Amino acid sequence: SYTMMGKLDEGDRGIIPRTCEEMFEKIESNNDESLHYSVEVSYMEIYCERVKDLLNPMNKGNLRVREHPVLGPYVEGLSKLAVTSFAEINALMDEGNKARTVASTNMNAVSSRSHAVFTIVLTQKKDDLITGLASEKVSKVSLVDLAGSERAKDTGAEGKRLQEGANINKSLTTLGKVIHALAERSAAAAKKKGKKGGEFVPYRDSVLTWILKENLGGNSKTTMIAALSPADINFEETLSTLRYADQAKQIVCAAIV
Repeated sequence: SYTMMGKLDEGDRGIIPRTCEEMFEKIESNNDESLHYSVEVSYMEIYCERVKDLLNPMNKGNLRVREHPVLGPYVEGLSKLAVTSFAEINALMDEGNKARTVASTNMNAVSSRSHAVFTIVLTQKKDDLITGLASEKVSKVSLVDLAGSERAKDTGAEGKRLQEGANINKSLTTLGKVIHALAERSAAAAKKKGKKGGEFVPYRDSVLTWILKENLGGNSKTTMIAALSPADINFEETLSTLRYADQAKQIVCAAIV
């Protein structure tokens, strides 16, 4: 969470606010009068395999995940808010973070009990001054804050906290299976010179992997950051994370604009 979101202080901002800030700096530096930009954002959390809209406190229900035949998986009813500046996006992030599910455990005083996905949709419209026609490009950036895997004996989790930890571990295990299957598919494709392998990818075994289907193995460029600990008490988690990262490196994605 610190890597992705950081703190409000400018020097301690994480990847999500830094990405948003740089995007608006690029937009504001545009001098091409034929080029126009619009930005929409959404923010959701996946808590115990249920999807919650962090930007709409009135929508407290469990949102459904659907799959579009062309665009892929999406969350039905999720708020998409238009923003025109980094200040607006920062205010929305702050409101969303306050709505996230957190709790105290033996390992962390403010432990994330859910995964969070902050999505930016950037639309670039270019007018052809000669023909009067316009072309449009739409880019989607999904910035994901994964909750860490947990061992109940270390966190001291009981009751509700124990159930939350089990759901976190379940979705992370499924993510591991998806990464393994995609790595196997990429390896098979390399051997067959570009033809896709037949490895089944269990995207739908978890809400997290279903929502991130396009990001993990679709038309995308994907970066995964592995958070490690030098402490010997975290040896098993560190080793597991390194295995995740090693397999993730083997996945080949080809983004097409």
